[in-house]
Amino acid sequence: ALNQEMKALESAGVDIVRRPTGGRAVLHHREITYAVAMPAEGALRETYERINRLLTGALLRLGAAARPAAVEGRAPAPSLAPCFELPTRDELVVDGRKLVGSAQWREDGALVQHGSILVDDDQGLVRELTLLPLPPVPPPATLRAILGRAPSSRELAGHLLDALRVAEDPEAAEWAGDDALWADADRLAARYADDRWTWRR
Repeated sequence: ALNQEMKALESAGVDIVRRPTGGRAVLHHREITYAVAMPAEGALRETYERINRLLTGALLRLGAAARPAAVEGRAPAPSLAPCFELPTRDELVVDGRKLVGSAQWREDGALVQHGSILVDDDQGLVRELTLLPLPPVPPPATLRAILGRAPSSRELAGHLLDALRVAEDPEAAEWAGDDALWADADRLAARYADDRWTWRR
């Protein structure tokens, strides 16, 4: 069955990646991916809400009034089910429909939280690309539907920087990285591109 799924994915031009955060299946295509790396200060829920404030501030500047979903209970276990099937607690929604899917991972005193902000909706393809019977994906919210246009990642990044300056640090500025950062990125890219990472159990 796995070989059949791999052939279907290959025919569709879809590569598989495994996120350290786990979670459910996301088609990273017509969306904007964000990531936050920082010291793991405070409880997971506190830092999740702190990052949410930056996201909602940036999205509001863009013209999308997103808010945390008022959903009780734990997030579903990682699986091949579509991430955008249903919002979980505090994921960002517009009119009850999920716009942003996020997950957080902590290790050695640091955290990374990353997520997908939908520009257009092609998440239903997740269901078509797996051999497992999966429920239909209700239409999620998208930036194009909300704004009537597709904003660029650069535009959203500018609004995120503005939100960061208001909520966290008035002196925040863009950073291009340094040699040590890019050396680490190259080393880690090789690890995460390795099939042994992707398919380990």
